Amino acid sequence: MSEMTRETYLLLDAAVTIVGLVLLITKFKVHPFVALILASVFLGLTSGMAADLIMKSFQEGFGGVLGFVGIVLGLGTMLGKLMAESGGADQIAQTLIRSFGRERVHWAMMLAAFLVGIPLFFEIGFVLLIPLVFIVARRSGVPLIKVGIPLLAGLSAVHGLVPPHPGPLLTISVFGADIGKTILYGLIVGLPAAAVAGPIFGSFISRSIPGHAAPDLADQFVQDTKYTNLPSFSVTLTTILLPVFLMLLKALADVLFATGSPVRVWMDLIGHPITALLAALLLAFYTFGSARGFSREQLGKLLDASLTPIAAIMLIVGAGGGFKQMLVASGVGDVIGHLAVRAEVSPILLAWLVAAVIRIATGSATVATITGAGIVAPVVALAPGVNRELLVLATGAGSVVLSHVNDAGFWLVKQYFNMTVVETFKTWTVMETILSVVSLGLILLLAHFV
Repeated sequence: MSEMTRETYLLLDAAVTIVGLVLLITKFKVHPFVALILASVFLGLTSGMAADLIMKSFQEGFGGVLGFVGIVLGLGTMLGKLMAESGGADQIAQTLIRSFGRERVHWAMMLAAFLVGIPLFFEIGFVLLIPLVFIVARRSGVPLIKVGIPLLAGLSAVHGLVPPHPGPLLTISVFGADIGKTILYGLIVGLPAAAVAGPIFGSFISRSIPGHAAPDLADQFVQDTKYTNLPSFSVTLTTILLPVFLMLLKALADVLFATGSPVRVWMDLIGHPITALLAALLLAFYTFGSARGFSREQLGKLLDASLTPIAAIMLIVGAGGGFKQMLVASGVGDVIGHLAVRAEVSPILLAWLVAAVIRIATGSATVATITGAGIVAPVVALAPGVNRELLVLATGAGSVVLSHVNDAGFWLVKQYFNMTVVETFKTWTVMETILSVVSLGLILLLAHFV
């Protein structure tokens, strides 16, 4: 078999494997965890890998990802749970709403979602903040969609672009990017993208689709939860942004101090994502815990309850790491990387396109991120000049594009906002696409300066 024929075969093999993965998830409703394992084994067998290396490679990829991302997921979820139960998220949202006033309440909702969403998964942040959408819409007279779309845009932006969310964290590990720079660039890109897709688009689309909540759902949400001992706005903000601050300090130390400098060594430890999140969680034990009247037993139960929902996510992320490793071990990744370099396709654009195609096909931002990163990773080695942090952001931006009927988030939004399928396309789907495309444009613009 000639070299060219071998390349062509591996590309076809990868294409068949990815199509099969998509069909398993979408048509046959196989759980993504199982589907990723099956796809990995199929690729290993059909690409000519030695049988004894197939599962070994998968295990290495699985363990390599979860050795880092799994710990961060656990710590971040615990922090988010304590923030929710203490009323800290409610404090942030209410403070911003009071500060912005009724006329700009949709901007307040976007910022609240952006801040609250930093340590939370999209679904958790959505469920946590959706009562505020109904409360604010009913009391202010602002259309439900005008308030809701900014909330969704803020949550989606941090979910796709800003660590410590699992997607960006995974791609950081795959591309070997710097987490501090990724956070900084993610905030630079994410905030304006969320502003365009959220308050600006939401104000426009709410004129034709104002949204009407189901009466029983609205009545349930408008009954506010009564917190007797809320943490202050400053205390809440300090607690949830502490890990971001420590990771940014690490990035600054890497720039200002030479390798091996005692200051840089200690800041690398303090600003490591695991250390930073652990520090925030320990602080939260007081600010969101004992200072709010929670006993040690109550805190223990809350932390236990927080970990149950992320079990499936952790398995999917790990299996995605295994699939990525299979792409590398089989040689498929090198072939794709060489073709991309020869075709002179911008690696940033390639990362966005690959993630976008997988997102549209599977409906899963997580699957799109982990699969897309694995496919594009070899380009990093062959194009040393590419900014790895921007590759992370491009992959994340592609992973949120064009949410439609194969995405659970599509139906979640449809039901909560009491919309038809067509109305959900015109609001949620368009919002996600605007967020993705604007983010890509800002990433490409940022590439000229960093």
